[in-house]
Amino acid sequence: MDRIGIVDTMFARYDMGSEALEELRECAGYGTLFEVVRRTVPGFKDLGVACKRLIEQEHCAIVIALGMPGRAPIDQVCAHEASQGIMLAQLLTSTHILEVFVHESEEEDPERLADVCVQRARKHARNAYWMLYEPEALTRRAGQGIRQGYGDAGPLLGSPAQPEL
Repeated sequence: MDRIGIVDTMFARYDMGSEALEELRECAGYGTLFEVVRRTVPGFKDLGVACKRLIEQEHCAIVIALGMPGRAPIDQVCAHEASQGIMLAQLLTSTHILEVFVHESEEEDPERLADVCVQRARKHARNAYWMLYEPEALTRRAGQGIRQGYGDAGPLLGSPAQPEL
């Protein structure tokens, strides 16, 4: 049975890990094709190591890394550093880690920010599932301006239609 990893943080102001887990539970094959392994770390700079450990020690086929950088300039710097760590973990393990950050500065309204957290966590959980089991679902959406957490931007005028797979 495959394993999908979820790593989230205590620093986040919304429990995106639970949203991602719930979305994966709704996917076909949960409990038969794959199981989910979840870990929580203090902050987003801890995500890279936690993801690497899930891949190497828990044999996860893909990992979702969820974090919520704050509004302060230092938080933005730390988010960049965390992102670098996540990318390095991907390269060292040759395994996809979907970085799912929701920056507090994206929204002033707390309700809207919470909705972005829900949508982004759930949509990336579904992306992880598609990457493992239905890659053609992603290909069908190529070039369509699909956003995770906000409304879709849509394709540019004149963008070629996707061929049937």
